[in-house]
Amino acid sequence: MLAAQNNAVSTQLVMLGTGTPFADPDRSGPSLAIIVNDLAYVVDCGPGVVRRAAAIAQKHQLPALKPDRLTRLFITHLHSDHTAGYSDFIFTPAVLDRNQPLQVIGPPGIRRMTKHLLKAYSEDMEIRIKGLEMGNADGYKVEVKEVTQGEVYRDEHLMVEAFEVQHGSWRHALGYRFTTKDKVIVVSGDCTYSESLIAMAKGCDILVHEVFSEAGLQKREERWQRYHSTFHTSTSQLARIAQEVKPGLLVLTHQLTFGSSLESLLEEIGRTYIGKVVNAKDGDVF
Repeated sequence: MLAAQNNAVSTQLVMLGTGTPFADPDRSGPSLAIIVNDLAYVVDCGPGVVRRAAAIAQKHQLPALKPDRLTRLFITHLHSDHTAGYSDFIFTPAVLDRNQPLQVIGPPGIRRMTKHLLKAYSEDMEIRIKGLEMGNADGYKVEVKEVTQGEVYRDEHLMVEAFEVQHGSWRHALGYRFTTKDKVIVVSGDCTYSESLIAMAKGCDILVHEVFSEAGLQKREERWQRYHSTFHTSTSQLARIAQEVKPGLLVLTHQLTFGSSLESLLEEIGRTYIGKVVNAKDGDVF
């Protein structure tokens, strides 16, 4: 546990992107931030993440989300919709005067992805650091830590634990448990029904979980029904998870409706789970 302190702590969950691989202009790719004492810990970096963070920083007066303050990133898995904004997360804040290395924690494979991105943009970095911009070389550095489970990060604000979840044929897909002095927030990442998540999330204050509509999925062709039922969590499965976990608040993200409404997700879950559930939107703050 984190040691108690006299100063008040306020932990905020900010939904930076609640989208899916569908190109919804109102929803950026999957990403969220947990803010403690004006420091943002970002999970995943879907398309549009840095600009969405900047917009939310301005709207809600959250300086932790200004581009140059983005210094900590946790990756759940390497699907493109969760990582297509990774180069943006590395380079845009660096151009805008981030003055320290980006710390990245994620599953095996994230180090290789990082190496290739830095190589791809090596000429850009050369010009920006050694040219007239006189960029801060530290801001372009990326410190990567590959993890699978257990405590993976700790500082004076929080502790982070990783756990493996079932996400189809991915060898490594992670969820994260964030424990601060005033909240426990659990992030599922992409997954289907996972006992490991239930064990890590029991009694948490907020559970952020992906979901798909069972009624909506029946409208899709067979190959997609096979795919989504293997890789993702249905409304009835999520209701079972929530019944066991009993979170203070269940936040739905990466919501796959397949032509059904967002309200139908709540209705499907509500058939067996009566706790507090919300459909997350980009920019929501909890």
